[in-house]
Amino acid sequence: MATVMNHYTAKGLNLWGRCLLSGCLLLSVVVVNAYAVNVPQIDAFPQPQTEILSVNSSSFNTTADFVVTLPNGYTDHPDKHYVVLLDLHPRSHLYLSGMHDWMSHNGGWPWLDTIIITAPNGHKGLGELKSAAIEKRGDQGLLDFFEQHLLPAIDKQYRTNGFRVFNGFTGNAGLVLHSLLNRPQLFNAYIAASPVLSDDFAFVLNDAPKLLNTLKGKQRLLFMSTSDSDFEQRQLDSFAMLEDMLATHANAQLSYKIKRFDGSYYMTQPILATAMGIEMIFNDVHTVLAADSAVSQQGTSAILAYYKRLSDDVYGFDIPAIDSLLALGASFVNDNPAQAIAVYQDTLNAYPKAHTAYHALAMVYAGSGELTKAITAEKQALASTDHPFYLNKYTQQLAKFQQQQQ
Repeated sequence: MATVMNHYTAKGLNLWGRCLLSGCLLLSVVVVNAYAVNVPQIDAFPQPQTEILSVNSSSFNTTADFVVTLPNGYTDHPDKHYVVLLDLHPRSHLYLSGMHDWMSHNGGWPWLDTIIITAPNGHKGLGELKSAAIEKRGDQGLLDFFEQHLLPAIDKQYRTNGFRVFNGFTGNAGLVLHSLLNRPQLFNAYIAASPVLSDDFAFVLNDAPKLLNTLKGKQRLLFMSTSDSDFEQRQLDSFAMLEDMLATHANAQLSYKIKRFDGSYYMTQPILATAMGIEMIFNDVHTVLAADSAVSQQGTSAILAYYKRLSDDVYGFDIPAIDSLLALGASFVNDNPAQAIAVYQDTLNAYPKAHTAYHALAMVYAGSGELTKAITAEKQALASTDHPFYLNKYTQQLAKFQQQQQ
């Protein structure tokens, strides 16, 4: 605010000086005061908490100070655990934290609340580990540092949920792929924007055919992109080679998407890749199964089994099936309300605090003329949430039911 006030005061004083020359002193005072009074107030949004995580390692003599950005509300929810995203470019901190704030402020959609970690600038020891990974085939010192020092330090200091994303651009994107191939268990998802692959960078092209076939354990997710900008032309042949290898050595444990952002600027690539990569990585978390999907057509047990697989084998944290169950129930409301009620009751058996399921159940009961049951279910919906929007919605609906019963 002080900067804005100084700007306008200076502007007003310049006008004052001009007016003095033409005998307009009184008018100039009015103008200055008008600027001071009418400066708009700027709304203050919650700011992410940023701090330094100092990591010691036997790989180098000095500590490495990583920048950590905690999501909004981190300190307010002590029982909540978070995704982690690592990027080795020190300057990525600003754009990643800004993108995350924008893409997560609507309830973690499409970007789940995430702890963002970025590397120190110009750290000699870390730079040597990166160089060795790039230039010495079989050298995994960088991955050892991740596994033995960095990731344990993050998990010890912060409330993580076990799901990790490794994000990188150009050379760092090549190291993202190096990590995926050589130590896939370190991260669950990988975003590689315009990776450097020529001259067998980090031996990715050399090792990919063999190592892609050996991927096992939890499913890994990969988003890889490039464009036709002048700076990327030298990498396009190598990129096409890796794309062909991914198709030839397809592995059920690796789900990947490749995107070309042709016609866009080189320095825009990490922004585009991060946005699209995040959408791809968390798509299954946010996508509601259609009632006529192959899974939903098998009933509530199949839906619950589908989300259990996602939770156990892909993400490692609980992915609720509630919205997909409600979608199935809604498909029966008009033609088979008894079946809709059965689906909602199955939902509540699996998720006893699912307020949206109680509300859906109340609406079906009301539509069938069973107002006493509708009132009971709506009261349970109210008791199962503290969200202001839903409290207001359910309170109004309960009042309508009670009025209809009179």
